[in-house]
Amino acid sequence: MMGAQHIDTRLLEELTEQSQDLNSDAVKITRSALTDFTAGAEPAQAGWWRRGGAVAGLAGAFALFGAGRAFAATATADDIMALQTAASLENLAISVYQTAATLPFIKDGNKTVAAFIAKTTEQHQAHAKAFNAAATQAGGKAQTGPDPKYKAVVDQALPTIKGPADVVKLAITLEDVAAQTYTKNVGQVSNGDLRKLFASVAPVEAQHRATLLAVQALLAGNAADLITIPVDPAKLPAAAGSVGFPDAFYPIKDASPITEGAVK
Repeated sequence: MMGAQHIDTRLLEELTEQSQDLNSDAVKITRSALTDFTAGAEPAQAGWWRRGGAVAGLAGAFALFGAGRAFAATATADDIMALQTAASLENLAISVYQTAATLPFIKDGNKTVAAFIAKTTEQHQAHAKAFNAAATQAGGKAQTGPDPKYKAVVDQALPTIKGPADVVKLAITLEDVAAQTYTKNVGQVSNGDLRKLFASVAPVEAQHRATLLAVQALLAGNAADLITIPVDPAKLPAAAGSVGFPDAFYPIKDASPITEGAVK
């Protein structure tokens, strides 16, 4: 169990900061697109963004990922289902991380691990808001429920969780399916703004997974003390440089179909 091991948290702190930087960079880039959109949109459309209030103002609304004036007119039924399925994956991830944060060995354990979980939860909440905002703008319904397929996986796994390593394993599953799904969605949706949305969120989920894979590998090898900055390369296992990035190109074979989490 992680709680019984010494953890040098400096690398995890840096990875958490980098994850936030990645999210922040996406927000900065797409805020300029939102500014252009608001300036040129029809009054009714602009009003929709203003009504978004805090959702659009914080990293959460679809606006932050570059919505354009033509989006609502060109979005298809498949686009809406893809957005709803993405929201369902985010909803489930939020639930799992929030549950993990209440477990004694997380809540009362390593503060940096708890901070990583808290920051990752915030990012998933932002992504869920973004996907749902886009779905409703396209004329669909917001998806407030979890992905049904992976909820069953979570329901089966939760009673077996004994320590942080089990939480990491479950989180890797959810981050991976989200990253694979959004990567595939880039080539499935019909609208350029939607492609930008999915392409913006996918690498954040992939980075979550990479961080968790590195932590998992070091814990499994009883080598958590090797997570140091600066690091001594001579002491690291051979796989240290690649364990977080096992694929040259992100796979999509386990991506969820667009209908999986759609609102029925």
